[in-house]
Order: sequence, then structure tokens, then C-alpha cells
Amino acid sequence: MTVARAWSAALVGLDAVPVVVEAAMGLGLPGLTVVGLPDAAVRESRERIRSALRQIGFPLPGRSVVVNLAPADLPKSGTGFDLALAMAILAATGDVPAEGLGGMTLVGELALDGEIRPVPGVLSIAEASRAEGRRRIIVAPGNAAEASAVPGVEVLPASHLGAVVAHVAGRELLVPYVVPPAVPDELGDEPDLGEVRGQAMARRALEIAAAGGHNILLSGPPGSGKTMLARRLPGILPPLSPEEALETTRIWSAAGRLRTGSGLLRTRPFRSPHHGSSAPALSGGGSDPRPGELSLAHHGVLFLDELPEFRRDALEALREPLEEGLVRVTRASGSRTFPARFILVAAMNPCPCGFRGDPRKECTCTEHDVGRYRRKISGPLLDRIDLHVEVPALPSSDLTAQDTPESSRLVRERVLKARARQAARTGDARLTNAVLSPARLRVTAALQPEAAALLARAMDRLALSARAHQRVVRVARTIADLEGSPDTGPSQVAEALRYRSPTGVQTR
Repeated sequence: MTVARAWSAALVGLDAVPVVVEAAMGLGLPGLTVVGLPDAAVRESRERIRSALRQIGFPLPGRSVVVNLAPADLPKSGTGFDLALAMAILAATGDVPAEGLGGMTLVGELALDGEIRPVPGVLSIAEASRAEGRRRIIVAPGNAAEASAVPGVEVLPASHLGAVVAHVAGRELLVPYVVPPAVPDELGDEPDLGEVRGQAMARRALEIAAAGGHNILLSGPPGSGKTMLARRLPGILPPLSPEEALETTRIWSAAGRLRTGSGLLRTRPFRSPHHGSSAPALSGGGSDPRPGELSLAHHGVLFLDELPEFRRDALEALREPLEEGLVRVTRASGSRTFPARFILVAAMNPCPCGFRGDPRKECTCTEHDVGRYRRKISGPLLDRIDLHVEVPALPSSDLTAQDTPESSRLVRERVLKARARQAARTGDARLTNAVLSPARLRVTAALQPEAAALLARAMDRLALSARAHQRVVRVARTIADLEGSPDTGPSQVAEALRYRSPTGVQTR
């Protein structure tokens, strides 16, 4: 009994594991059997393959066909094995040369008429294929740009099963995908900070957040501009580096969120989940865990509007990623770790009705109502937010003023210079002030004696925790970077202290 082999890959979290598809003809009753821990989607491929093979003139023989997906102890899910299954069967029946399948990886879902459709996770699969020494990968045209992001891999887009058969048989070779010329990074259609009137303190805090990678909480009445400010943060962040773009695209691809036909993501993600989102929706989940909103925001911005309205367990799920930049999801099938290093922008009203302190409308909330509303956010979570900013209602004079606020382009230039100063100190552009280890922070952000004394007095007066103390130092160092100052002095510490808990919730 001759065994024919084709190669594909299974997605496990963000990584891909090579899978050998073995097909053999048997002497039993006619039929197609797939073994090797396939899920429902893989088992259903039998009918898709049967129809697709009939469409190209190669119906299944009247014999038993057994296909094994090795390693057999690894659960297989999704529809990406269809193409490899079909080609292994054709090699087993002698309709295509088995040696023609060597050195390549086959990925794609088959339609009933033989069309090849794109599937999630192709970027990770291309990386796994290259690591295994298979430098050619056949994918659907919609996955070609994504797969081509992996250097050293020849991507062969195929729109139909018949085209793959002709290629393997040597009758008509597939044309390798050619990567289009790169487009220079420019500010495109992102919302511009120049559209924000007034709110000088919030604009300043947003600039500090972008320069040092700090989390920020905006508190103010409805219509004061909190959402408008949050949506303008990505436009003042540095462009994605090639490594960041590759990592971000891998996450979006594995989650099935990458737009068909797109290659590497070039803009920083901005995610704004609804306040009704569950903890698994934020952290990731499912029987075979996939990335959630926290990971989709990796290297970008996570905006949580109406922060107190989120479920308590969903908010507490933020603690680990805010501290470590990772999300760990454990299920019966295993544990997965997803990257989740983002800038958190949270927004909330000052009270349940939203108008506490608003001169335009009287607040109807009692002190008990206000306290209960603010206690929905735990102290440990607030401690992990560096910048607490009040966003007051704007007077009409600010809205009708003729002056032109600074554009995102101008603010971004200062942010880039501040990031360059941080990279020069640490030797790593990824290490912003917000993520420095305590040991490295003590070396790179040492306070002048007067600044240290000021912070010590403030700790007693404001009842700051040890974590909040570190956060003030980080923010002060970022302010110094924006100003081009080599030292962290009293003025930078004083400004950093202005951003500690103006909402009235004490961080302990």
C-alpha cells in the first residue's frame, strides 16, 4: 500500500505546528476517512473535497481512502487543511506525481467548485514552513500578501484546485507573488489632534502618554471630548517598526481579523470594545484559545469608554497585561500566552449622571451614589494608570475661538524625539519609560535631590502606593525627555504629580 504525503500546518495559539497529511488507498468499503484528532470543520472537509475533486475530473475512486494528520495527538481545527488533503489523495491515487508535493506547504479552504479560499493564521504557517525547510507555500490569492511578509519564502497564489494540480503535474506552473513597492509611512486619514479645541491639560497628557507609553484615564462629563481625544492618540504615536508590524499582523491573522488581501499592518491598532464585553472577550478564549481585544490592541491603543460600566472580572483581567504586557489563557486543551503591550486610554464620567462639577447642568447624584460608582474601579487597577486627567466641559468661547490648535504632525515630531532619547539610554527602542524594570528605572530616571524630596512629601500627603511612586517617576522622566532635559528635576516631578487621581479615588 503506497502512502502519499503532503504538508500543511495547524495553528496553536499564535504559532503554527507543521502537519504531515498522509493518504493511502485501502481494501475496505468505499469512503473517505480522516483521522488524527480532526475537529468538526476538518471532518466536514470530506464533502468539500469530494465535490471539488469531481469538479476537476478526478472523482474519488470506489475504494477506501484513509487520511492521517500527523502528529496524531495534536488537535486539528479549521478549514485550512482542505487543499493539502485533496492533493495527498490525488497523489495516493496516482493522478499527480507524489514527488511534486515535496518542499512545499499547502494551505487553503476548498469551495464545492474547487475554488481556494483564504484562511486565518497564514503568516504563522509561512514562518513554520520556512523553519522546517519548505521554502514554497501555496495559498489562496487573498492570503498571498500576508504570507509574503515572511522573507525567504516563495509564495504561490492559486485560485482553484485545478491550478494546483496543473502546477504539481508540471503542466502550467503557478506564478510567484511579487510584493508591491512599499509606501512611505505618512499620516493618512487618522483623526487629527488639531481638531480638538481647548482641553490644554488633556492634550498635554495625551502627548506624555504617547512619548512614554503611559496609560491614561480621562474623567469628565458627557460631550467634553474624551472619546475625541482617545481616537487621536494613534496619530501621534511613532510608526510601527518592521518587528512590531510583523508581531501585530501575526496576532490579527491568528484571530481571523486580518482583512482579506492585506499584508503587514502599517498603522497602530485602535480597539474600543463595548462595556458589555466579557473577560474572555477581552483576554481571549474559546475551546482552542484565540487572541482577544487586549492582544488585538498590541503595539496600539485600547480604549475603554464608560470604564465603571465594565464587569468587575473584565476590568481585573487588565491587571496582568498592564504590568507584564502578556495575557495567559488556560483551557482544558492547554495554556496559551498572547502578547498584549498596549497604551490603555480609559474614560469615565465623574458620577453616575455624568454632570458632577459641570456648570451647565446640575448633578442629581448623592455622595453615596458617587462613591459606589467610583468604587467599581479597584485601587490596584487605578494604580496601574499613570495619568489621571480631568476633562471639563468646554465653554462656548473655546469652541468658537479662531486660533488653530497644534496638529498631530507637530505633536508627533516631539514624541519621536522623546522616544529617540529613551532608545539612546536603553539601547532598545521598545523599552519606553512606562515598561522599564524598577532596576533600570533607578539608573535611567534618577531624581535630582530636590525632586526626590518633593516626591517624598507628596507620597505622604496623597497616600501614594509604592507602585504609584514608580509611576510618578516614569511620567516625570518622560516629561524631561519631551523637554530635552538630561535630568529629572522638581518641575518634571511637580507636573507628574498633577496627574495623580484628580477623580477623587485614592490609590492605595
